[in-house]
Amino acid sequence: MSDGEWKPKIIAIICNWCSYAGADLAGGARIQYPPDIRAIRVMCTGRVDPLFILKAFQDGADGVLVSGCHFGDCHYLEGNYKCAKRMFLLKNVLKNIGLNDNRLRMTFVSASEGAKWGMVMEDVVKTVKELGPSPLAEKKN
Repeated sequence: MSDGEWKPKIIAIICNWCSYAGADLAGGARIQYPPDIRAIRVMCTGRVDPLFILKAFQDGADGVLVSGCHFGDCHYLEGNYKCAKRMFLLKNVLKNIGLNDNRLRMTFVSASEGAKWGMVMEDVVKTVKELGPSPLAEKKN
């Protein structure tokens, strides 16, 4: 906050085969998007445990993005389906603990969709900025 503007802390958990490759394509094409996101690469979104996301919020994240392959394109066949089910259930958990469920987003970006990656990043950052700092982060401080 050197210029007085609040900067959100956003964690992106992204699939190695599609979303990470899409992010790499966006970088190679010099597509501009906000730098407020810290990426964690996993081999498949099917590996994402909801506890990872809850821990991110507990540790002060203002938002979490999970991004993987499109349905039907998962390198591990059904990992993205499993993750989507978990994220749907986790959104209800977030509501129950008093967090706006819009702080968690799941998207699907393929390796050839660098421009889409940039748009997703802009939208996620915009949404989290509108929501403001996480109430859990404020309680932690």
